[in-house]
Amino acid sequence: MDQVWLDPAARTGIETPAVVVDLDRVDANIARMATAMRDRGVALRPHAKTHKSLEFGRRQLAAGAAGLTVATIGEAEVFADGGFDDLFVAYPVIAGGPRAERLRRLGERCTLSVGVDSPTGAESVAAAVRGAARRPRVLVEIDCGGRRTGVRPDEAGALARRCQALGLEVLGVFTHGGHGYAGSEARPGAAEDEVAGLATAAASLRAEGIESTVVSAGSTPTAILSARGAVTEERPGTYIFSDRQQAVLTGEPVDGVALVVASTVVSHGTGGGFAIDAGAKILGKDVAPYLSGHGTVLGYPEALIARIYDHHGVVEIAPGASRPAIGEIVWVVPNHVCPVVNLVDEYLVARDGRLVDRWPVDARGRNG
Repeated sequence: MDQVWLDPAARTGIETPAVVVDLDRVDANIARMATAMRDRGVALRPHAKTHKSLEFGRRQLAAGAAGLTVATIGEAEVFADGGFDDLFVAYPVIAGGPRAERLRRLGERCTLSVGVDSPTGAESVAAAVRGAARRPRVLVEIDCGGRRTGVRPDEAGALARRCQALGLEVLGVFTHGGHGYAGSEARPGAAEDEVAGLATAAASLRAEGIESTVVSAGSTPTAILSARGAVTEERPGTYIFSDRQQAVLTGEPVDGVALVVASTVVSHGTGGGFAIDAGAKILGKDVAPYLSGHGTVLGYPEALIARIYDHHGVVEIAPGASRPAIGEIVWVVPNHVCPVVNLVDEYLVARDGRLVDRWPVDARGRNG
């Protein structure tokens, strides 16, 4: 499978390093998740921070997504400019300085929701949108075990009450089961934590007289497992492409991913391995505890990207194993796809072994 990403003639037109996506695999991933959520009666709100692309977002909506999730106001601005009307900034927004006016303008031109996890954050949002004709709703973020952001589930109601006192409409609660990334054995427990934590949080709001319209979980490793109980919405992102990390977590073959980094072998060096022109500036530096190295080279199972520099990837291979020729283009599966996308300007879009288009990474660099 790894050798048919592009036929030989198409490969000669690539300037490496470059991000290549297989559109058939992308569409299959989009359809699979949409069907899984529809079968469970749970809304799907994909996280667009993975692809940062208007075109991929449109394909997700066409498959039945209820709207999109984004990580920043900047990402939301790009998608609103592209005609997307239902956006959720799943992040504890602090709307200070210039961001206050940006949030106000954004909330007046699309259906917008934002996350809060503190009275300070709620106060900043309320001050930013005071007097606006159309204002964003808020969801209270809870910590279900990831220990990143969010309040305790049983404290969600008190914060929701404070939001209402500030004149904000409370839509519900949300969480991120990020501890499901700890390893394949962690996924079921993290999913259970999401379901239980969100149920407690919704009950906490109910005790304050606030009904949760949205009870939202979000994590690609746990999405299928936590789409039950009180959960009304899931926000997976990485599923659209997958990556080396997801393949290990789910036990799926790494050569089934929908996105690779095309890279040229530039040297055989002196250590018996080889070097490629993909380094930290396109692969990122994420290495999960259960992974070795910085990516997999498809077609060379004995190869390991052992070290990366800005523009070099140093690949080690087992003694006697074959290695690609200098000048050959190889396909690298990155450890974590999200930062990779944010490091490039465009996707090379392939179908049936041929390049068919180039799509911009529309929200690249919109990190705030």
